[in-house]
Amino acid sequence: MPMNKNIETFLGCDNSYEESRLVIFGAPFDGTTSYRPGTRMASRIMRAESYGLETYSPYQDKDLEDYAVFDGGDLDLCFGNTERVLGDIEAFTAQVLADGKTPVMIGGEHLVTLGALRAAVKTYPDLRIVHFDAHTDLRDEYLGEPLSHAAVIRRAWDLVGDDRIWQFGIRSGERDEFVWAKTHTHLTKFTFDGLEQAIEALKGHPVYFTIDLDVLDPSIFPGTGTPEAGGVCFNALLDALVKVASRCRIIGCDVNELSPVYDQSGVSTAVACKVLRELLLAQL
Repeated sequence: MPMNKNIETFLGCDNSYEESRLVIFGAPFDGTTSYRPGTRMASRIMRAESYGLETYSPYQDKDLEDYAVFDGGDLDLCFGNTERVLGDIEAFTAQVLADGKTPVMIGGEHLVTLGALRAAVKTYPDLRIVHFDAHTDLRDEYLGEPLSHAAVIRRAWDLVGDDRIWQFGIRSGERDEFVWAKTHTHLTKFTFDGLEQAIEALKGHPVYFTIDLDVLDPSIFPGTGTPEAGGVCFNALLDALVKVASRCRIIGCDVNELSPVYDQSGVSTAVACKVLRELLLAQL
C-alpha cells in the first residue's frame, strides 16, 4: 500500500495552502519570557491535543470540516537572536498576506506578535489592533530590553501610533503604563466593556487581533507563564472574540502564552484549542 508523509495539523485544518483563506502557523519562541518559560511548546502540543475536540462548534453552529484551512506547521526559529526570530515571523506573515490570505499564528510568548505586525502594517498602513490580555504590555523596556513580551504593545504603538490600539481585560502593569495608555491607547481594565463601541469605531479598517490567553482567570487557565488572578471567564472571552473576529475586518490574528507544562491536567491546552477553533470559525 502507498505510504504518505505523516504531518500533524490542528484539528480539521489539513487542506492545501492554495485552497485555503486562513493559514495557521506556529511561532515556538519564548526567549524574552519574564517569569516562567515554556510557551515554545504550545503549538506542537495544541496540535496533538486538538483531536480531543470536535470540528463542530455548537457555539457558532459551524464546522471546520465545511471550510478550507491550511496548517503550515511551526517556523524553524533560532535560539538567542530575537531580531532574527522576529524577522523570520515577519517574512512568513508577509508572504501569506501577499498571497491574499489571513495568517493565524500560534505562539509562543507575546513578543512574536511584533513580527507579524511589522508585516501587517507594511501591507495595511491604516492598521488597527485589538488586544485581549491580563497585562498592559506597554513598558518601553523590561530590564533594559525594548524587545520583550512585556513591551510588545508599546512596540506595536511604535508602528501604528495613537488611537489605533484597543486593549481589553487588562488587570496588571506598572502605574506608568496605565497613565501612558490614557493618552495613547484605548485601554479597558478587567472586562470587555466598551467592545461594541470599539467594533463600531473599527468598521472599514484592517484589524490585527491578538489574544494573550492569560486574559482568562487562572482558575480556568493555569497553564501560562505569568498567571494573574481576577481574569475573565471562558464564556466572556468566547463571546468577545467571536464578536471581534466575525464583525471586524481581520487581516491577521494570533493566540499566545499557553505554557502546557504548568498544567499537567491538560485543561489549559484544551481551553487554548477551543479558543483557536472558535477564532478560526468566526472568520469563516
